[in-house]
Formats: sequence, C-alpha cells, structure tokens
Amino acid sequence: MDKLNEVADDLKLLGDKTRLMMLGLLQEREWCVCEFVDIFDISQPAVSQHLRKLKDKGIVKESKRGQWVHYSLNVTGKPHIEAVLREMPDSHTLLSSLSKSGVQACCD
Repeated sequence: MDKLNEVADDLKLLGDKTRLMMLGLLQEREWCVCEFVDIFDISQPAVSQHLRKLKDKGIVKESKRGQWVHYSLNVTGKPHIEAVLREMPDSHTLLSSLSKSGVQACCD
C-alpha cells in the first residue's frame, strides 16, 4: 500500500499543468528558477513553490550556483513518472505553446 500511496501522490503533483510542463522541459536540460519565472510569467516565489513540491517528492534535484538554484530531473526508480514524461512534447513544442521561442539566460 505504501507504493500505491507514493505513486498516487506523485501523480497528483503531475496533475498541475505548470509542474508537468516544468518536468517536460527538465527532460532535455537543467533549468534555473529565473528561467522558469520568464517562461511561465509567474512570480519567483510561485516557481519556487512548484519546484519545492517536486523536490520534496524526489522528482527533481537542485544545485546551487552562486545566488541561483538550478533544477534537474531525478526520476530514477519512478517508472510511473518516466511513462508520463515519455508522452510529453519536446521543449520546443512546450515553449511554443507558451509563446516563448527562446529563453534569455538570466543567471549566467
């Protein structure tokens, strides 16, 4: 039952379109919080809240570089998430759906 609860909780997190799109983008590279702020046009605290939820469940991991935090995908051992992500559009398609053809690096 513990595994069932874990899978259900993970899939609840993916039920949010913003978090699901973040994970889709993270399949191709790591992203900085500031880039997600630009992409999703939401506040830095809102982006951080989404990423914190994913990090708390072990779905993403973070690394600090100076004042910026970068996130990468961490779905090893979570085949249910890997299966969902296999069905996701590529980052170009995701960014196009948000009318974002390119993202300006703000954290270099």
